Amino acid sequence: MKTIARLRQMRRLSLRGFLADSQGLAATEFAVIVPLMLVMFFGTVEFSSAVAIDRKVTLMARTLSDLTSQSTSVGDTDMTNFFAASTGVMTPYSTTPVVRTITELYVDPTTLQARVQWSKGSSPRTAGSVVTIPTSLAIGGTYLIFSEVSYTYTPSVGFVLKSGINLSDVAYTRPRQSTCVYYSPSTTCTTT
Repeated sequence: MKTIARLRQMRRLSLRGFLADSQGLAATEFAVIVPLMLVMFFGTVEFSSAVAIDRKVTLMARTLSDLTSQSTSVGDTDMTNFFAASTGVMTPYSTTPVVRTITELYVDPTTLQARVQWSKGSSPRTAGSVVTIPTSLAIGGTYLIFSEVSYTYTPSVGFVLKSGINLSDVAYTRPRQSTCVYYSPSTTCTTT
C-alpha cells in the first residue's frame, strides 16, 4: 500500500513540476510562431515586388504613349527606340515577360467607334479593327495614341504566391504636334 501512495505522491509532484517548469516554453512558442512569421515575411516581399512591378507597367504604358504622341511621324527605327526607352523603365526587373503594343486610333465622327490606323509591337492589332475606348475620349474625327503593356509577374520566392499574376495597363494620349502621327511610308492621315 505504501508503494501505491508513494506513486501517487510522485505523480502529483511531477505534474506540478511539469506545469511549473517553463524551460521548454520558449522553444514551443518559437515552433509555433516561426512558420507564421516566415509566411508574413515572404508574403510581404512578394506583394511589395508585385506592387512595384505594377507601378512600372503603368509608367511603361504612359512612356510609350507619350513618346509616340510627341512625334509628327514615326518609322520602324523610331518604334524600336520607343520600345527600348520604355523598357528602361522596368529596371531592375526582368523585361522578358513584357508584352507591349502601340496603336493609333481614329474616332469615326458618325459612329464614334475607334478604328486602328496602324499598330506595332508584341501583339499588333489589325488595321481597321474596332477598339473599345472610354466614352470621354470618343470625340469624332480625332486620333488617339493607344499603348498596351502587360507583364506576367512570377514571384521570386514562390512561398506565398505559387503562380504568375498578369499585370497590365493601357494609356491614351492625343497627338501633340499634328492631327495624327504618320507611320512611314504613309504620308497622310487616313480614315480607315
